[in-house]
Amino acid sequence: MSLDKKNLKGNSVQGISRRDLIRLGILTAVSCAVPFKAFASVKDILSTDRLLSFHNLHYNEDLDVVYWKDGKYVPEALTQINHMFRDHYTGQIKPIDTNLIDLLFDIKITLDSNKPFHIISGYRTRKTNLSISRRIKGVARNSFHIKGKAVDVRLPGNRLKDLRHTAYELKAGGVGYYPKSNFVHLDVGRPRYW
Repeated sequence: MSLDKKNLKGNSVQGISRRDLIRLGILTAVSCAVPFKAFASVKDILSTDRLLSFHNLHYNEDLDVVYWKDGKYVPEALTQINHMFRDHYTGQIKPIDTNLIDLLFDIKITLDSNKPFHIISGYRTRKTNLSISRRIKGVARNSFHIKGKAVDVRLPGNRLKDLRHTAYELKAGGVGYYPKSNFVHLDVGRPRYW
């Protein structure tokens, strides 16, 4: 099979970017590993709009936002997401890494969920993180939360272990499983699991 060179544009074939093709391949593999939701994500990954929903447990706020439209991030939507992920002790806001946002989207479509992610902890200031690390064993002093690259979440309608397994299979960063506290830690650092 040969490709018509007229249909090639940069890293795109007929409007599908190289990044989306790679993502589709990963999500297809993960869907096979998670058969109860198999292939629900194929249509969504190729759509132009990427919608995420959040519920911030500390502020009791909800957000439904299209953060990706027409092949690019929507700046106003990213600002809203940054606000939703703010430090829940100080209210301070930091830009959230778009790789983390994309990871949440990939998890959402792989699990075929239309429920909002419940945010337990998003961005943390150094002071907040230090305070938490003094009280709770295992909290990293140089956490990815400080960098806007981590979130602690749960996804209603999905078992916590399925959320963990899906994140693990995507191999996009760190995955921490905290069943007693009812959340999964996700970050976009190097892949590691606990």
